[in-house]
Amino acid sequence: MRLTHDAAACTMFPGLRQVGIARGRDEILLDVPGVLGDGGNSGFQAINLAVQCGATKLILVGFDMRLDRGIHWHGKHDRGLNNPTERNIVKWRGIIDGCAPRLAELGVAVINASAVSALEAYPKISLIEALQC
Repeated sequence: MRLTHDAAACTMFPGLRQVGIARGRDEILLDVPGVLGDGGNSGFQAINLAVQCGATKLILVGFDMRLDRGIHWHGKHDRGLNNPTERNIVKWRGIIDGCAPRLAELGVAVINASAVSALEAYPKISLIEALQC
């Protein structure tokens, strides 16, 4: 599945399908397939997409939600893309942790296998352990 929220990218690259992002809606959305909650970041949107696709178990990898160890594994984004700030990170962390009850209500088990994550609402184990579950 190759997805983007960018309509222009869909015209440039055959095979891409567009998903919608409900800007400002920081919740897991299920009512319209292909329309995802915003959450302020692509990690949240990926969680929402997985739930819409029927996932019942999620393993979070790379959800550090902190800046003290660097901005991204790949460094800063080039011009035109925003880089996270401490204020954003705190907000995003709250949104992702805050959707834990909704995910549980939906029967979605979430494991945090991110090595240095600041998320607190999900059981944390190593990636190797998570893949063995």
